Amino acid sequence: MKESDIDLCYISATDALAKFQSRDLSPVELTNLLIKRCKEVNPRLNAITETYFDEARLQAKVAEKKYMKTKSSRLKALDGIPIAIKDFHSIKGKLTTYGSKAYEGHIPDNTAPTVERLLKAGANLLFRTTTPEFAYSGLTRSPLWGVTSNPWNVKKTPGGSSGGAGAAIAAGMTTLADGTDGGGSCRIPAAFSGCVGYKPPYGRNPGDREHPLESLLVYGPITRTVADAALMQNVTMGSHVADMSSLPKTEALTDSPQSVKGMKIALSMNLGFYEISPDVERNTKSMATALRRMGATVEEVDVGWNWGVLDTWYTRWEGAFGGLVGDLLPRWKYEMSPFCAGIAERGLSHSASRFYQTNAGRAAQWETLGPILAKFDALICPTLAVSSLPNSHDEGATDFTINGKSINNYIGWSLTFPFNNLNWCPVMSIPSGFGEDNMPTGLQICGRTFDDATVFRIATALEKSRPWKNFRPAL
Repeated sequence: MKESDIDLCYISATDALAKFQSRDLSPVELTNLLIKRCKEVNPRLNAITETYFDEARLQAKVAEKKYMKTKSSRLKALDGIPIAIKDFHSIKGKLTTYGSKAYEGHIPDNTAPTVERLLKAGANLLFRTTTPEFAYSGLTRSPLWGVTSNPWNVKKTPGGSSGGAGAAIAAGMTTLADGTDGGGSCRIPAAFSGCVGYKPPYGRNPGDREHPLESLLVYGPITRTVADAALMQNVTMGSHVADMSSLPKTEALTDSPQSVKGMKIALSMNLGFYEISPDVERNTKSMATALRRMGATVEEVDVGWNWGVLDTWYTRWEGAFGGLVGDLLPRWKYEMSPFCAGIAERGLSHSASRFYQTNAGRAAQWETLGPILAKFDALICPTLAVSSLPNSHDEGATDFTINGKSINNYIGWSLTFPFNNLNWCPVMSIPSGFGEDNMPTGLQICGRTFDDATVFRIATALEKSRPWKNFRPAL
């Protein structure tokens, strides 16, 4: 593929829309280039479960005609923009397996509300992205679809559970992608794959009927730029009849650069209890320096959390698994990922009172974070404690260390799940640099409850100060 064609494969959605309207680029041209790119690189990555290339070409032709004839005021927000949808998200009439052999060949009769909105806004469905079984893991591999690799190094994981989405964005296989985030599943792939992942506050985007009223889990965008994340959020947010907890639509997020001068931003390197690798710490401090140079005050704070935060999250996570997939165990246990099956089994053993007691754990977290966010506009911290993990990483083992100290293999290397306990806070992961292994690292920006706009404001300023969209893996 020519370099100019690869450039178009990496075009942002906002730039593509502008070129569609000026007729400098056709939706057909972009779609065909991305299909070609998928065929070239996916055999090395395994980021796709099912393709819709023929349908996508037809939809691109329809979009092309609209741009030739229709005034811009009558165009839909995403007309002609290629998108990849996670195989954890139901689409009516389309194969949706949730990464599990138990759902091999499953065709749902419903579409997840956020996906429905993206497609109704004109997004052109190219393919489905891989996920670990029932999105249980921060690595993407499943008994049904196998292992998904990171475009920056195919021996490394792109993260999970929206790992196929992160890999596809990083590899220039799609213009937009979506994910879910119940413990970091948008932000972990964003950090490992070098892109943007946003966990909106609970209720901002409607949930699905498969996970009713589950306040750990939210749908969010995985994109190449902050502006593209705003573009998707402006389409997906708002109340929906399928989810009684979904909130009325708020003011649209803007992609206009805004100064951070005068803002007060808190910095925590370890949230009180994590071990952080030196290269991640260096890149996090560099981002704090960039904010200071733009006129923000950045002050290090003690969040004061401890490993009890993991027990709070884990108890809720296991309980959700037990309730949602526990009935599959008698038939499918020995064809499931062993660690996934274990999560469900432990969840079935939890009492209702223990599950409820996790609210006390959440409240304890807020007792320290709440006053910090009352004083500061936002909190920044690393997204992950390490810059990469190998595809062979064993979640059930006890052999993982950071700085010579033993760390929980499953998710002790991720600073994402504590914020799912406090899921009313919006959190975004953006690239912060590269680690010693030349793999991307990420920075989290946590805002006050429901203050999406401030998170986007800070992220946009950092993106402008330290542009990353021209960094690409050498595939």
